[in-house]
Amino acid sequence: MIQPTDVHILADRILTELRTGLSSRLTYHSVKHTLDVMEQAAAIAAREAVDDPNELLLLKVAALYHDTGFLLQYKGHEEMSCKKAMHDLPLIGCTEQELKRICGMIRATKIPQQPTNLLEQILADADLDYLGRDDFETIGQQLMNEFIFFGITENEASFEELQLHFFESHHYCTASSQKLRAPVKQQHYEALRNKYLTERRL
Repeated sequence: MIQPTDVHILADRILTELRTGLSSRLTYHSVKHTLDVMEQAAAIAAREAVDDPNELLLLKVAALYHDTGFLLQYKGHEEMSCKKAMHDLPLIGCTEQELKRICGMIRATKIPQQPTNLLEQILADADLDYLGRDDFETIGQQLMNEFIFFGITENEASFEELQLHFFESHHYCTASSQKLRAPVKQQHYEALRNKYLTERRL
């Protein structure tokens, strides 16, 4: 079973690996993003009344590892994150059942998100929490720069179109994120849609 003291040491090591190993071109999938997801996962768990220490520990570890796959590759990074977790975590006493649950949470962040339980829903919502926050535009710009560099989109116009389609298909999973983040996310969507339609008319 994973122990809190082991996770504290592990977190320092993994965050150091991310700081030194991630490409500077990962302007969105950065250490800052991992720290944000860890923070938001804890906040959503509190709002969802998840208070079991072991559950919260597994959630923290999954949030910590969810983007470590970017150390190795861009596309398919979720599976690489799981492989890294499966390599590292047994060394600190992680059981097979705990590892299965951690990897389930990591895989739940893959787009399109398909979480199957509450912890997976929490991490999925934490990963995209910024969509319903006031710092959406700043973070969105970072994502656009990353997408253009890695060839996901060609330019700002194609990114805006991709973003609109994503907004239309995405929904928050937890009741608390639906209440807290979805209304602001809708405002962002309407602003994006109005901008996109205006630009198309020009």
